[in-house]
Amino acid sequence: MTGFGLRWTRAWSALAAVLMLCAFAAGEARAAKMETLEIATQTGVHVFSVEIATTEKERETGLMYRKELPDGQGMLFDFRPEQQVSMWMKNTYVSLDMIFIRADGRILRIAENTEPMSTRIIASGGPVAGVLEVVAGTAKKLGIAPGDRVGHPLFKGR
Repeated sequence: MTGFGLRWTRAWSALAAVLMLCAFAAGEARAAKMETLEIATQTGVHVFSVEIATTEKERETGLMYRKELPDGQGMLFDFRPEQQVSMWMKNTYVSLDMIFIRADGRILRIAENTEPMSTRIIASGGPVAGVLEVVAGTAKKLGIAPGDRVGHPLFKGR
């Protein structure tokens, strides 16, 4: 192989390594664990499959850069111990319902149909241990309301 061909091959190999590293890093932005979460409402019990965001990096990234979020799926943010929480929709392409949950598993408040890509602050309105993000319209469609109980090991009321 000529010197030029060898340099060209090395350049392509380096580019491929960088692209693989970027793909790996993008995959790392997703929370590692999927778990089941239930919400008991007046209309029945609704089951979700949720990613758990427990690390600072997972909480900071959340559902950013996702192009879709299927019905029945979401992300649960662990903010224990119970505290005031503020969220936003920066770099989030999908409109969401944000469900703010107290340590006892009771829903404190719901921010419905959040605005994609907005940097407007969405406050919990009181101390919470977790925030569940699901696709916009889910709370209304399923009759999820403040006071409903969330069943998940994150909350004491389970």
